[in-house]
Amino acid sequence: MNQATHVLRTEGLRLSAGKRALAHSLDWQVQVGECWCVIGRNGAGKSTLLKTLAGLREIENGAVFFNSKALSDWDLFELARLRAYLPQGRVDAFAYRALETVLSARHPYQDSHFWESNDDLDIALAAMRLLDVEDLAQRDVRSLSGGERQRVAIAALLAQDAQIMLLDEPANALDLAHQVSVMQILSEQCHRFDKAVVMVSHDINLAYQVATHVLLMMPHGETLLGLKQDVMTAANLSACLGHPIERFEHGKQTLFMPSLGQ
Repeated sequence: MNQATHVLRTEGLRLSAGKRALAHSLDWQVQVGECWCVIGRNGAGKSTLLKTLAGLREIENGAVFFNSKALSDWDLFELARLRAYLPQGRVDAFAYRALETVLSARHPYQDSHFWESNDDLDIALAAMRLLDVEDLAQRDVRSLSGGERQRVAIAALLAQDAQIMLLDEPANALDLAHQVSVMQILSEQCHRFDKAVVMVSHDINLAYQVATHVLLMMPHGETLLGLKQDVMTAANLSACLGHPIERFEHGKQTLFMPSLGQ
């Protein structure tokens, strides 16, 4: 792996919803090879953070940099080659095939030609194979189940071949086997291909297994961030999620369980 470099940096980033502060002043750096999980209760600002990083929401205060260049200074085509974004949900209004949906992620690389190249097709099919949806290539995306559609969306994200991937609940709607495989695939992208991942997840156990770092969005606009083993303590998670959490060691695994009380 190459020597770690910062692909994403925020300085004094403020996020809010109305008059409520979601993040007061977030100073944060993400390096290639790192897999970050963003954790917080509903309404904590996780999706707001990802949209702001993706450039889909105006920066209220502070700054966002990709490769030391301010977000606002990036050409859109260049930015699309650098960062990819997976939102929580999507609406498919037209009868595109699943393969066409994945191929659309290759658009940032097609400024010199109007149609997809053979390389684009190979990349798209390889991504679909990795996400176990190659057999759905000719299906209308509107006919897919929620989990199948989610895996097609993640295949498109991988086909975009961006250096940093921002994913809002990538395991949403997936069955258990595909939850595990998707999280492992994202982790592997960091370890093997010098990518960086920032993802929102509500499954703290699965997040702990694949993440290298964690950002906790605490109540009242505070944030805690760092290596997962340092940040994901029972006390920190309990305060973050608003419910008592217990941490256990089972063999080589670390597990978190909500306290059910009496």
